[in-house]
Amino acid sequence: MNTPTDPPLPAPLPTPQAPNIDCLRDLTRKDFQTKQEVRWCPGCGDYAILTQIQKLLPTLGIPRERFVFVSGIGCSSRFPYYINTFGFHGIHGRAPAIAMGVKAANPDLSVWVVTGDGDGLSIGTNHLIHCLRRNIDINILLFNNRIYGLTKGQYSPTSEFGKVTKSSPLGTIEHPVRPIQMALAAEATFVARTVAADPAHMAQTLEAAARHKGASFIEILQNCRVFNDGTFDQVNQRKNVDDRIILEHGKPVRFGPNGSRGVVVRNMQPEIVEIAPATTDVPGLLVHDERADSPALAALLAALEPPQFPTALGVFRAREEPTYEEMMVQQIEAYQARRGPGDLRRLFASGATWQID
Repeated sequence: MNTPTDPPLPAPLPTPQAPNIDCLRDLTRKDFQTKQEVRWCPGCGDYAILTQIQKLLPTLGIPRERFVFVSGIGCSSRFPYYINTFGFHGIHGRAPAIAMGVKAANPDLSVWVVTGDGDGLSIGTNHLIHCLRRNIDINILLFNNRIYGLTKGQYSPTSEFGKVTKSSPLGTIEHPVRPIQMALAAEATFVARTVAADPAHMAQTLEAAARHKGASFIEILQNCRVFNDGTFDQVNQRKNVDDRIILEHGKPVRFGPNGSRGVVVRNMQPEIVEIAPATTDVPGLLVHDERADSPALAALLAALEPPQFPTALGVFRAREEPTYEEMMVQQIEAYQARRGPGDLRRLFASGATWQID
């Protein structure tokens, strides 16, 4: 027989101990290095990214205990083992979902997601899009080498149309996912692209993302030396440094030696124009505005691709908007102001309960 009963309330939880706070001393890169052997292929861009992150974190004025790195599956997803912070090595594609839960549970944490084009843009695409549209304050680093490296060279969601790989011996017949356009379509408040072969530009871009309040998405172009070497030679190699656009807020979109070329829009299509030396006023020349309400200009610049156009690097969009966790806390506080603080123990023991004989 099932008889309604009122069980006694459980004992209260013990008070947690105060953590050891690293902010009482100055942090250095060494504080963020681990004793793990870093195991990536020689020449992989992951080494350069790891170095720049380890250099950046001590400059942010955040205690080490407040950093959390979350990853999924792939070469890039070994990252949490190599950086001396809290970390979580998740399953394929689920890193954004885990990171959102971490940030929502403790908004004071600095949460980072490390993913790759295979992990983040195949099974993980849905989680990634929702993380960006919610504008939860998480930094997402997407390593893009246009190949599945860890599983030995199959084509990935960002592989070029016609790419011949182990899983597409006749050439892939799928059109690639374009990470920047996807992030802009989700209306992420910070969207940027950099390249692992340019440490100075990468450091500047990573710092801008880290200091942005809201969802930041950074695509980092890199080679896979073993399975897809040379895929980004146009932006990777020093000899091609003039054949890329470096976006700067409020400045004309120019490239080439001494800024001798620029981008204009005619009949809703981008075109390249030649610019005479010492010329500053070019009719119709695009001026970059990363704070524009509409992501349309950023999407146009993100769509520029070789061989017709150079690749654009830098910050495409950077807007300050309320974050998900801020609005969530405001909702809870407003509700508590009307109804009073909740009592979880009483909630668990409320309503109809039964003792089973």
